[in-house]
Amino acid sequence: MTSNNKHIGKVILVGAGPGDPELITVKAQRAIQKADVILTDRLVSDEIINQNAKHNAEVIHVGKQCRTGFSTPQQTINELLVYYAQQGKNVVRLKGGDVSIFSNILDELETLVNNNIPYEIIPGITAAMGAAAYAGIPLTARGHSTAVRFLTYYKSDVVTESYWQELAASNDTLVFYMSVETLPLIVSKLLNNGINQDKKMAIIQQATTPHQKVDIVDLRDFDTMLSRPELISPSLVIIGKVVALHEQFAWLSNNDSKEFYFKPIDQPVQDNRLIA
Repeated sequence: MTSNNKHIGKVILVGAGPGDPELITVKAQRAIQKADVILTDRLVSDEIINQNAKHNAEVIHVGKQCRTGFSTPQQTINELLVYYAQQGKNVVRLKGGDVSIFSNILDELETLVNNNIPYEIIPGITAAMGAAAYAGIPLTARGHSTAVRFLTYYKSDVVTESYWQELAASNDTLVFYMSVETLPLIVSKLLNNGINQDKKMAIIQQATTPHQKVDIVDLRDFDTMLSRPELISPSLVIIGKVVALHEQFAWLSNNDSKEFYFKPIDQPVQDNRLIA
């Protein structure tokens, strides 16, 4: 994609991987090293920026926290992308995981196209891949699952009743992003629709970081989880026959620390340059 206006900068949408700073691509690393401005999500390791950004690069934290704590409105992020690109800056929009999985990339792409701003997309290792690998759980495996579905259930109308029936009957591995708050409902929906008893659930907190913790739960025993302390963000859920493989192939010990690897946002982004 090119632009006829030599004064317009370029925006590169970069996937930073699921947490471990070494799980970043060489191409992403090079883009960060050249960036004048970095707009980074909360779920990006500080080490990635500290080790790769130029000393004079401007780093702006534009993270989101679902319905808890402070979050940066998507409109603000869109405006920042346009503002800096129109100053002729090289801008990296740094996203946790992969840029195309539950990342609001469509809003940002539409903003860039509507403002004739050149862009590039660099994929990253998404949370499901990182969490499964670091938990020793193959997402597909012969005799266990031949497909995987990436899902989210952050509010009750995202998944229809007919689709719950399909999910419960399917042998696909189910991976739920951003769904910790609705986890009791997920379990209830699957059980009520007759999910097989050989399916288990893995709840993986802070995957691929030094604070990773994996809990393996029988769906019918999920109530025992409700008395435990609140899960630390980010937490990802894997459901299926493959989850049982964790016991045999786990290669990383649990860390029971309650410390946050990704620090919660304590104040919203404010940029007076966006105020007319």
